[in-house]
Amino acid sequence: MTRRRTRTALALSATALTASLALTACGGSSSADSGNGRLKVVASFYPMEFLAQQIGKEHVAVTDLTAAGVEPHDLELTAKQVGTVQKADAVLYLKGLQPTVDQAVAQSSSKHKIDATAASPLVDHHLDEGAAGEDHGADGHKHEGPAGDPHIWLDPARYAAIARSVGAGFAEADPAHAEDYRKNTDELVTRLTALDQDFRAGLKDTTTKTFVTSHAAFGYLADHYGLTQVAINGVDPESEPTPARLAEVQKAAKDNGVTTIFFETLVSPKLADTVAKDLGLKTAVLDPLEGVKDPSKDDYLTVMKQNLANLRAALGATAAPAADSPAAPATPSATTPAATS
Repeated sequence: MTRRRTRTALALSATALTASLALTACGGSSSADSGNGRLKVVASFYPMEFLAQQIGKEHVAVTDLTAAGVEPHDLELTAKQVGTVQKADAVLYLKGLQPTVDQAVAQSSSKHKIDATAASPLVDHHLDEGAAGEDHGADGHKHEGPAGDPHIWLDPARYAAIARSVGAGFAEADPAHAEDYRKNTDELVTRLTALDQDFRAGLKDTTTKTFVTSHAAFGYLADHYGLTQVAINGVDPESEPTPARLAEVQKAAKDNGVTTIFFETLVSPKLADTVAKDLGLKTAVLDPLEGVKDPSKDDYLTVMKQNLANLRAALGATAAPAADSPAAPATPSATTPAATS
């Protein structure tokens, strides 16, 4: 078992104890603890925080359990954080991604637990590429991860479906501001729909449809836009690929005219650099948006637009990029999992 997975297993036992203590007493405060009359919302990591802030705006006080710049797979909750989950009016999380969060949510008495996977069920498509979807530790054995690829927010249409569920959850938890939540949700879905259209237009005509990334985080994005993801690692960004997997990646890169090996911002680029050097290729960032280093400069929309630009360059896009323009809100058929899987 990898060191991170060992830490997570130990944290689960610790969380069970701290959560039980938090039911009766919890020290410390946070933005969610002192909402000043606003809806107290806990978000498990950045993509959930972004939705909460965009939909709740001035009516919510949001606490993100995962600090900016921290890889969310590594999260271990403190007793104070477990207490914050317990006190929240609404909890927004993605079941299966962060086991310690799942356990804290299960023990919370909050009446409004909004699970992103209820709006967009997970898919095991990241397992289609054999070893690309397997997380191997130092012992060489496969270790189980979430029951499906958790990176649903990287498909803007799926993310819009989750936004709808968050808006409905906030309206139920805070009926006095239900109309504002509906309005804010519609505005966000409009922007996500425009982003989806930009991706469709920008990736329509490319010299290759295959991209290589260090972490199998982009399966939903690849499926939605007719691309093929070749991942060096599985869904766990810290897993160790086998020599056989590295050989498969190298062959796929050569066979498909790949020019770039993508790495991400919150983990070491060493592996991507090594593969790129062996093949004489470039490296570039493809950000899985599990967190942002500086929320004051970047958000989901700006980072996704940069991802699009980087993908276009790597795939040899021949069409002019789509101009940013208003778009009609996504219809139910465009945002439901059935339309994107």
